[in-house]
Amino acid sequence: MKLLIPTLTIIVLIQSCATVPVTGRKQLDLVSSSEINTMSATQYQEVIKKGPLSTNTEQTEMIRRVGKRIQGAVEQYMASKGWSDQLAGFNWEFNLIQDDKTVNAWCMPGGKVAFYTAILPICKDEDGVAVVMGHEVAHAIANHGRERMSQGLIQQFGLSTLSAALGQNPTATGQLFMQAIGMGSNLGMLKFSRQHESEADHIGLIFMAMAGYNPSHAPKFWKRMVDMNTGQKPPEFLSTHPSDETRINDLESWMPEAMKYYKP
Repeated sequence: MKLLIPTLTIIVLIQSCATVPVTGRKQLDLVSSSEINTMSATQYQEVIKKGPLSTNTEQTEMIRRVGKRIQGAVEQYMASKGWSDQLAGFNWEFNLIQDDKTVNAWCMPGGKVAFYTAILPICKDEDGVAVVMGHEVAHAIANHGRERMSQGLIQQFGLSTLSAALGQNPTATGQLFMQAIGMGSNLGMLKFSRQHESEADHIGLIFMAMAGYNPSHAPKFWKRMVDMNTGQKPPEFLSTHPSDETRINDLESWMPEAMKYYKP
């Protein structure tokens, strides 16, 4: 019996694996898309309701324009691979929150995107917004939130379904969800998160290129981010990201691949 339990655990883990688009990495997948997308939609509406949303029409339209182009690139890429079914349940939204202190942007599972106005001066222009948009959308397409949620379910509840965990401890499960989608603090998963950040850099580069934005703007954006944070505590947006030198070198190494997708 003692040998049976570990064996069953291994079997479940093997059967609960998915593949990340673009990179091909295998990831743990114990949470269904419908479950996490439903939680995302609820949480996103709470964030948007609290806002406040920006009243700057030009900036808001830019966020939504870039978002729609990245969305189109994602749908095109996934269709070309025969993976359109992975976008089932996506209900894309792109909003700009008025907050001139929080340098951040994120995309929840299901395509729920928010930018904060404080990151726009660093983006500088539409190309810079595309760098960030591609990166954040890549997290959702790579199912990083679902993977982190799966890891957290094992750590806190053992091999359990999301619905069972919600029934057992809804508060802890809700906190786990916030951490999984990058809206909470979870220093214990810092190394794990850095892997996701590098992966999002890679995938996001492909998406922005397919959307018609020159991927060579990506290293330029991160250099501006580095210059802004010289001698200062890095913003939340960079808290779990790879080192500046590593990130820029990686982006340069992926550039030839991304340029194959780029059509101005």
